[in-house]
This record gives sequence, C-alpha cells and structure tokens, in this order.
Amino acid sequence: MTREETELMAQIEALLNDPAHADSPLRPALARLHAFHRAEKQRLERLVTIADGYQRYVREDERKAQRRYQKSLHRQEKLSRISDGYQRLMHERNSALREASTHDLLTGLPNRRLIDERLPKLDERKRYTLVMLDIDHFKQINDRHGHEAGDQVLVSIAQTIRQELRDYDLCVRWGGEEFLLLLADTGLSEASTIVDRLRQRLAEQAVQVGDSRLSITASAGLSEYRDGEDLLNHTLLRADQALLQAKRSGRDRSCVAE
Repeated sequence: MTREETELMAQIEALLNDPAHADSPLRPALARLHAFHRAEKQRLERLVTIADGYQRYVREDERKAQRRYQKSLHRQEKLSRISDGYQRLMHERNSALREASTHDLLTGLPNRRLIDERLPKLDERKRYTLVMLDIDHFKQINDRHGHEAGDQVLVSIAQTIRQELRDYDLCVRWGGEEFLLLLADTGLSEASTIVDRLRQRLAEQAVQVGDSRLSITASAGLSEYRDGEDLLNHTLLRADQALLQAKRSGRDRSCVAE
C-alpha cells in the first residue's frame, strides 16, 4: 500500500470513529466501502503470499532440475570418458596384437607373416631383388656365450640393417639368424653393392657381450625377380639356393642366383 492510500484509509477510519458523523447518511455506505476494501486487501495479500510461495516452489524446482541435469551431464561425460578410454585401449590392444602377429618380438623387424602378406601385393611390373642373409656360425655364439648373448647380437644386427637399408626397402627376420631383404626397384648389380656394404658394416662392428667383443660375418644369396614367376616359390627359392652356395664356398661372402 502506498503512502497516499495509507493516509486515505486513516482519514476514513477517523471519520467513521468520529461521533460527530454518527448520524450522517453517508456513514453506512462509507463503512461498507471500508470493510470491502479491507477484505479485498486481505484477499490480495493472500494471493500475493500464494504467488510468492509458488514462485519459490518453481525456483526450487528449477534448481533441483538444474542440479539433476548437471548431475546427468556429469554422468554422461564420465561415461563418455570411460567409453573413449575403452575404445583407445581396444585400439591399442588391437594394434599391439597386430604388431605382435606381424613383427618379431626380439628385433622389432617384420616377420614371415607380414612378408607373406606383402609379397603377393607387390607391383610385378617393377624390379625387385630378394636377399637371404645368414649370420655365420651363429650357433657357436649361443653355445659359447648363451642364448641371451645370441639375442643381444641379433638385436644389434637388426639395428645395423635398418641403418644401412633405404627407407623403401624391407627387412624381415626370416627365422633364427636368417634375414630376408626385399630391395625395391633394384637390380642385381645395385643390390650386390648394397649387400656387400651391409656385410662389411656388420663385420666392422663388434658386439660387446660381457667381457667379450664378438665379431660378426654374414653370408648372402641374391636373386632378382623375373617376369611371371612367383616371388615366394621361385625368386625366394633361388635366393635361398644362392645363400647355400655362399656358405659352401666358405661363408662371409655373397652369391648371385643364376
């Protein structure tokens, strides 16, 4: 109620309470109007109280709804993070399984399974030379120094091969102390130069095993892919036969398949 309304109501109440106006013909109507106004004022106050309560209820309900929404959003974000983490874990495990299935665990080089997958997909219109590389007298290293020393030698050899080959060449641990090299876009003459340089590099390095420094030599057999032949069943077989010839000829040398 405004100040003017308060003053007006005070004046009306004063008039109604003044005995001098008790016989005024306007007094009953004024009294009824005053009573009606007070009743309306009380009803309006009740409505305002109800409206205020409803507003408080609505605001509290909105706050609860907001808290539920934030809680649900937090839960969804948490589930999303868990799901993303699970997906990453599955991807990493699948990649690790794929890596383990196609790469040698000791040296990290590709294994026979990977080359079995790659060879049939090579463009047969290009030149390829396959090289079978075998570490000379490797069994003696295992017998004299133990398999752990042999493993150390194989890891060192794999590192050297990676350093000497070109980025587009492929080196595979074929089994035991044997390595298969796939020299892409390379004929026998260039391949022989690459392999001889690699063998020289292996011979120059000495692997420290305990108190001993082990010298390494290697034998190699080379064969160039011929149009129409099967890389695995023919080119590789000729490289293996050339390797056998290198071993029979005294090892520490390269032989080219006819």
